[in-house]
Amino acid sequence: MERAILINIDVKGLEVVVAAQLSGDKVLSQEIIDRVDIHAANQAAFNLGEGKQGRLIAKIFKFRFIYGGSAYSYANDSDFMGVSTSEQFWQDVIDRYYEKYRGIADWHNQIVEEAKRNKRLEVPSGRYYPFNPEPSYNGFKWPITKIKNYPVQGFGADLVKLARLEAKKNLRDSGLEALLVSTIHDSIVVDTPSKNLDAVSKILLDAVESVPALCKKVWDYDFGLPLTAEIQYGHNKRDMEEYKFS
Repeated sequence: MERAILINIDVKGLEVVVAAQLSGDKVLSQEIIDRVDIHAANQAAFNLGEGKQGRLIAKIFKFRFIYGGSAYSYANDSDFMGVSTSEQFWQDVIDRYYEKYRGIADWHNQIVEEAKRNKRLEVPSGRYYPFNPEPSYNGFKWPITKIKNYPVQGFGADLVKLARLEAKKNLRDSGLEALLVSTIHDSIVVDTPSKNLDAVSKILLDAVESVPALCKKVWDYDFGLPLTAEIQYGHNKRDMEEYKFS
């Protein structure tokens, strides 16, 4: 009996692409279109350390930046203290990021004001989030990090949902023996006999790459950036290796 494998497909840079799309930031959008290694470029540009560790710091910094990370949080996080424990250093990096990605800066200001004005934000899928001032140690404050975070995380989840539904339909139509077993954040996992590795991987990748067109079909929304994915396979989630189409 042929042994089954798991195929795991991760949407590549989901939050970064969603932030670029929602903000309309021209620099970030062009980097995505040109397939620039954004984390490596920013690692060098903003002095975020050397080698693989520096690239990882640049990657984590990028995601936190999208969600409104503060200089204090970077300076006091053990992952970042090897670069600097100075709040001023990290504030300078944040300021320079906003200079580079001016569209993100403008969008952050826009959605914070919109949330305060309307007490809600809506994303292109129709999902919306209510917001109100929340209790803090010195009174009530608007949840700025949540306001910056929720649209990206929420719309990203909706995009993966489109990919998952498309993959399920196409797997069914293919007649292949394959079971869609889970989704975890930006990933989709399928259980299938190993002989189906190529065919199922292609179906999953096509589903992800079709999401911009599906946005128009389902929500009448023009998603102008490409989406792609990385694929891994193995007999369990611990022991997986990268899959590349031949």
